[in-house]
Amino acid sequence: MAENDGIHRAIIDRDSLPAKWPTHRHAPEFWEQLGRTVATFGFLEEVLGKAIFAYTATRRYETQAKAQAAYAAWLPTLERALTETLKPLADAYGKAVRDNSENTTENVGKLIVAIKEASEIRNVICHGSWRTPDAEGRSLPLFINKRKEIFETPIDIAYLHQVHCHVAELACTVVDTVTHMGFQFPGGAGPGKRVWNNE
Repeated sequence: MAENDGIHRAIIDRDSLPAKWPTHRHAPEFWEQLGRTVATFGFLEEVLGKAIFAYTATRRYETQAKAQAAYAAWLPTLERALTETLKPLADAYGKAVRDNSENTTENVGKLIVAIKEASEIRNVICHGSWRTPDAEGRSLPLFINKRKEIFETPIDIAYLHQVHCHVAELACTVVDTVTHMGFQFPGGAGPGKRVWNNE
């Protein structure tokens, strides 16, 4: 190409960018609440994995052969509980609950639906690109889901706080489903019989 081909090339002057760019336009409190909300979703995923462990470890089998077959399939089940995302985890949790005759919680199906619904906003807040907030501190994240639906709800600190509280409540409810059967929640120090005793 000739030197004067009409193309004006440029690169970003990184030294001139504002501090904390590209997140500099939002209040620090916004980012704190966003981080806490995202972390609460991570906690819910951990709780679901532990609940899957508890339900699959305490399931009763009619025959020794069925117990041995279940034991052989147990490690892959637990590995998926560590690696799956929220919706598949909710499904695996539901199956583990339904397959355990000792389950004492009613309406687990509603809990699973609530977890799946919460996963929709999780995807937005984890994967959205946050636009400049308006005068009221609301930011519309750029997010399009796999169904090509555009997210159109501006989000502020109060919205994030509400999501945070809702997801924390879901996690507590999942824990309750295990402890209500009389088992100690895995990794906890609460009351109940230990799910797995390696002593």
